[in-house]
Amino acid sequence: MRTTFSASAVIVAGGTGSRMGRPKQLLPIGGKPIVVRSILAFQACPCVREIIVVTPPENRLLIEKFVSGIIFADPGDTRLASVESGVQNVNSQTDVIAVHDGARPLVNPVHIEKALRAAYEKGAAVLAVPVKDTVKEGTNGVVTHTLDRSKLWAAQTPQCYQRTVLIQALERFSNEKDATDESQLVEKLGVKVQLVSSDYTNFKITTPEDLIFAEALVNEHCYYRTGFGFDLHRLGPDRKFIIGGVEIPHEKGFIGHSDGDLVLHALCDAVLGALCAGEIGILFPPTDPTIKGIDSKEIARRVLQIVREHHAEIVHLDATIITQEPKIKPHYDAVRSSLAAIFEIPLSQVSFKSKSHEHVGEIGHGEAAMCQAVATVKVRSEL
Repeated sequence: MRTTFSASAVIVAGGTGSRMGRPKQLLPIGGKPIVVRSILAFQACPCVREIIVVTPPENRLLIEKFVSGIIFADPGDTRLASVESGVQNVNSQTDVIAVHDGARPLVNPVHIEKALRAAYEKGAAVLAVPVKDTVKEGTNGVVTHTLDRSKLWAAQTPQCYQRTVLIQALERFSNEKDATDESQLVEKLGVKVQLVSSDYTNFKITTPEDLIFAEALVNEHCYYRTGFGFDLHRLGPDRKFIIGGVEIPHEKGFIGHSDGDLVLHALCDAVLGALCAGEIGILFPPTDPTIKGIDSKEIARRVLQIVREHHAEIVHLDATIITQEPKIKPHYDAVRSSLAAIFEIPLSQVSFKSKSHEHVGEIGHGEAAMCQAVATVKVRSEL
């Protein structure tokens, strides 16, 4: 048997979230949607060559903000139908298929690899943990039997199978719509399903309490950093006066290689500083003629991408623009709202204000303006 193999992951995330009031797979945990954390766990596994996410089209744009290279499939009316839809998109050359609940965001990539290896060697394997509570059978509210806890395991996902084994099980038992997992079907084929030890953090998000537990686990592995940003631009005629993505009527505008939005520039540098990730002059050199006149919101979008690559999230922004004219105070609300939308954070986490330069120097004479900014980010040491 080969020592290396290829695997495909089918992540089922088609639920409507009736218990949560909205699709639970899109709810955030530590700044990332639940299903995105599931995807990232599989992307950390070298043997996983492709990931198929089974989810409605309206969910996909949000997912693609965090991850790329994903194959999407439409969900079915039942879990089994959704799995079948995902499997239909699996590359015919793959050796092993992992089926995972999109609502299990804290699965350990090391355990995924173990389950995939066991399935490749034995035909089928599921992640599982020993049952901790005593389990009783009952009828009409009366205990009829106490089960032997030492023999009981709670099955998790991913559940992994040789591709031909899973396809055969799905084809032969396609009418069993009430099956709660695929291993039930594989067992009926006579294939022995291997139990691979997992951990209790790989639980399925089902209730609001589960969200609280998951958030607490994620926050155990985070720390906060603060960055400082600064920018200065001259003012001149025939230019737009744009701050924080908002154009303010004025006889002068900012002179620069980009649109001159010094508020966005200072905030972007503050975020990058908190991540020790350089500054925007490196990402968008002023000597590059291809980006002349670039919209600074494009710069912010690139910075947001870097934030996600660092497994971080922005938790607070504070910017102060120093300019003699025009009056900025009437535009506070518009600029704050714009910054919140651009950086994809709540309005309550954005501060923006202005100061005059008391008619001192070039800024005080209306020939220039500057901005100082501070950003606080939360960085996670794990996915």
